[in-house]
Amino acid sequence: MEFPLATANARRLLLLGAALISVFLTVQAARIWFASDLLDSGNLPSIERGAHILPGDAEAWDRLGRFRQWDFADSDPGAAVTDYQTAVREQPLSPYYWMDLASAYEQTGEMSRANEAYRRAEAVYPISAEVAWHYGNFLLRQGQNAEAMKEIQRAVRTDPSLLPLAISRIWVSTHDVNVLSSQVLPPNPGAYFRALDFFENIHDPDAGLIVWNRLLSLGQPFPLSRSFPFLDQLIGADRAEDARKVWIQAFQAAGLAQESPGPSLIDNGGFTQNFPNGGLGWRWNAPLGVSIDFDSPRIPNGTRSVRLDFGGGGNTDLDAPYQYVPVEPNRTYHFHGYLKTDRISTESGPRFSVVDPHHPGVSNIATQNLTGTNPWTPADADISTSPQTHFLLVRLYRAPSRLFENKLSGTVWMAEVSLVPSEKSEKKEESPQL
Repeated sequence: MEFPLATANARRLLLLGAALISVFLTVQAARIWFASDLLDSGNLPSIERGAHILPGDAEAWDRLGRFRQWDFADSDPGAAVTDYQTAVREQPLSPYYWMDLASAYEQTGEMSRANEAYRRAEAVYPISAEVAWHYGNFLLRQGQNAEAMKEIQRAVRTDPSLLPLAISRIWVSTHDVNVLSSQVLPPNPGAYFRALDFFENIHDPDAGLIVWNRLLSLGQPFPLSRSFPFLDQLIGADRAEDARKVWIQAFQAAGLAQESPGPSLIDNGGFTQNFPNGGLGWRWNAPLGVSIDFDSPRIPNGTRSVRLDFGGGGNTDLDAPYQYVPVEPNRTYHFHGYLKTDRISTESGPRFSVVDPHHPGVSNIATQNLTGTNPWTPADADISTSPQTHFLLVRLYRAPSRLFENKLSGTVWMAEVSLVPSEKSEKKEESPQL
């Protein structure tokens, strides 16, 4: 649409209008800038002045309310309520202003009005995890646990990052692991493992076992390695039977087959499977200058052997491969294994060691120290557990040499490792030949 500007008066009027609009916009911009500067001042009188300069700005009144409510030197939640009321009146579709108002109501003891404000926030933003989280925690503080669990569960299902904090809050409030597992945790393995991690951190294996059993009831697979932290907790707590049961269940949940151990308590004593490096399986923490691998069958029954190669670069302190083995107190066990060496240097060579990892000196054996070159050599020993013993630590061990020429080089093989209760021990096999 065109406007005729044929006359000078018309052109003057247009320029005057443009100038007035420009002045108005400049004044408004300066006003907003000045008010924003006051709101950012960190000084209550200045913030109040800034909010009054922008009477229709909900954000300004919300900021004023938050300053009044959370001013550690001179908190005034009652005045903050008035400011938040102004904010929600100017912008009733903001769930955050309603939550701020609810928080101030709670602080002033107006619980029914706080509850209503949280409900208004949910009505505005019904899928918000943040709203559900804050409302659930409010209900938890009011002792309305059933309603609180629904809100908190909705929050963690929408935002899984809230789950660790939710587990902690629910436990502190209720100390009821059944409520936590049945009413809060989403039905997926990841959520249940977060709960297991929490109970591991607070050293509560009994609660962890309840969560574990509910995890299994989901019927969903999970990696074997995810069970390792919980198993370490059970091992550390000396819970041998629980650890053995969880280990078997973890294999089943992972869809894996375990080597048939026969009478031996050692898991994968024939090394037919690779090391899981956790749980009740073989573990290996590689020392500097040592490499590990599996060799093809070399002994009569055809099982694999584990080969360790020492590079000669250091005085290696060796205590692996190792495995925690659940046992019974006051029992005698027969240990059996095979070692073979090739050009092992120094006077301190590899040997098998079996100890009680939780009660040093109570149950402790070490087999013959092998140096130089040796054919497959059986290593046998009996070990009796104490009344306190529930685990034995079986490992390949080498103490550092005390000689000047102490660099360890050469190769060692280990095979056919077993630990059998003495009354079930079978006749020892003949030593294998090269």
